[in-house]
Amino acid sequence: MREFQDDTGRVWVAGVRERPGTNYKGRFGFVAHPKDLGPTAEVSLEDVRWNRVETARRTLETMSEVELVRRLRSA
Repeated sequence: MREFQDDTGRVWVAGVRERPGTNYKGRFGFVAHPKDLGPTAEVSLEDVRWNRVETARRTLETMSEVELVRRLRSA
């Protein structure tokens, strides 16, 4: 998980959520939630998916804050 700020200054937590099922292609997806509200306010970005959790975590760790905010806006 990784924290970042949006354009309004709100702190978000980006993470990875596993989609249940037998289809392993794109099984792990990008999710984010406001830090002050917790996972109950989670948003999912359906277009950002990975096949392995390790790849997803590595990608999130190396993503710039600008890219994280851009992805959040697209949600």
